[in-house]
Amino acid sequence: MKDPLVLCTIDPAGHALITLNRPAQLNALSRALMSQLADTIDALEADPTVRVLILTGAGKAFCAGLDLKELGSGATALGGGENGVTSRDPVAALQRFSGPVIGAINGAAVTGGFELALACDVLLASPAARFADTHARIGVAPGWGLSQKLSRAIGIYRAREVSLTGNWIGAEQAAAWGFVNRVVPAPALLDESRALACDMLSTLPEMLVRYKAIIDEGFALSFGEGLQLEKRRSIEFNAKVEAAAIEARREAVRARNRG
Repeated sequence: MKDPLVLCTIDPAGHALITLNRPAQLNALSRALMSQLADTIDALEADPTVRVLILTGAGKAFCAGLDLKELGSGATALGGGENGVTSRDPVAALQRFSGPVIGAINGAAVTGGFELALACDVLLASPAARFADTHARIGVAPGWGLSQKLSRAIGIYRAREVSLTGNWIGAEQAAAWGFVNRVVPAPALLDESRALACDMLSTLPEMLVRYKAIIDEGFALSFGEGLQLEKRRSIEFNAKVEAAAIEARREAVRARNRG
């Protein structure tokens, strides 16, 4: 019996750990892995007990990108997913997940794996993590947002250097450039990711989803349009807020800060 391609563990606290499980292939994205990963994420979105995801890889790599052997045989479609079917596209599934997604980057994240990492909301990395965009070297065009997301994360000049050379970016450099939140010792990577998930889960459930949505939706707009979006959502949401509830939660925040 073959090992499952995707491992999933749900913590009673409200977060789930998803692990890409093809360590011998450096977690390369086969057609089957992509489909199972998308299905797993969608199932967790439908589970009301799960509000935060953690995504990592088994073994020494996070994800080596599309399975080039399968790609060469024509078994895997270019651009991720399967012939553009978003139900089998793991990046589209991550975008459909309404809560935060923490990427626990344990090793190499290459091309499609880099795109998978950038589809997460927050990235924690071990010192072994490193990133490379090899689209220009392999001859495959990005289809999961790398050409647009990276330049917005690190600036267009750095993004051009990364994508037009295919050179590696180490974990510390990635943190210095701002697309990795922080680098933590490898043995502590999952514990730190779980602790961060619990910090997120300690906020108001409806605000966790609403705030992520407005950040993401506003980021896709111009600055002025983003401000208008925030104003509209603020008026709509705050009209339903009760003063007594705000005061009680304010005291809880004060107590947490004192601790």
